[in-house]
Amino acid sequence: MRWVKRFILFTFIILLVAMIASLLARIPVGDRIAVIKLEGVILDPEPIARRIESCREDSSIKGLVLRVDSPGGAVGASQEIYRALERFKTSGKPLVVSMGNVAASGGYYVSLPADFIYANEGTITGSIGVIIQHMDYKNLLDRVGVKTTAIKTGKFKDSLSPFRELTPEEKEYLQSTVQDAYQQFIDSILKYRGKKIEKEKLLSVADGRVFTGRKAKELGLVDEIGNLQDAIERAKTMAKVPKARVFFMEERKGLLRRILEGDVLNGSFYYPTMIYYLMK
Repeated sequence: MRWVKRFILFTFIILLVAMIASLLARIPVGDRIAVIKLEGVILDPEPIARRIESCREDSSIKGLVLRVDSPGGAVGASQEIYRALERFKTSGKPLVVSMGNVAASGGYYVSLPADFIYANEGTITGSIGVIIQHMDYKNLLDRVGVKTTAIKTGKFKDSLSPFRELTPEEKEYLQSTVQDAYQQFIDSILKYRGKKIEKEKLLSVADGRVFTGRKAKELGLVDEIGNLQDAIERAKTMAKVPKARVFFMEERKGLLRRILEGDVLNGSFYYPTMIYYLMK
């Protein structure tokens, strides 16, 4: 029984030390490198954008590592985070991205402002493109005798309604909409990666296809093969703070909120009428 007590005591001490280290890392004293995790489908940008802004304002934070593990998300939400990162860069602090399992479509879009992008060899990235999905339940509703009527102020007001087919005019209008969002994506890539990949080469591969991290490096879409620790060390070097403490800046959520947001975070819920930078 004595070894059991020793084991319990040892485990308790280890947990206590880890807890104290975590608390000390949160104290805004000395040089720190912040790590923010972006995981799951990008639908609600506000929590991430708020943390990025805090890193910009906190003088103890000398650099930021964004850990991206996302298949993308809504265009507007991705652009919110992209803009928050652009604001962060006005501080002069280095921004490094570490791609995890997946950093595709909107997950790649938000990575663009980084000073340096790491991907694992097997990271799935790319998927440069835009998508709007339309579900048509008309035939199903006709079978069960359900009819719908839309009273609207303009011919495009109920575009993407699931209760009828799209008209040729609506398809053309929606295609021009996604083409505009696609061009914004291309412009953002060229803004930050134009020296690494030529426009003609980019357009030849920006058709929605995905790449491994190794292929993305060959194309110039990422800078180097490496993991999260490599990204942290790069941020320390760029900020000239080799002994900086690492601070994982995570949002604290209660159990109920985690349960309620589970579907969103797992990517099983999205709004079909939104425009997406989303790997499908």
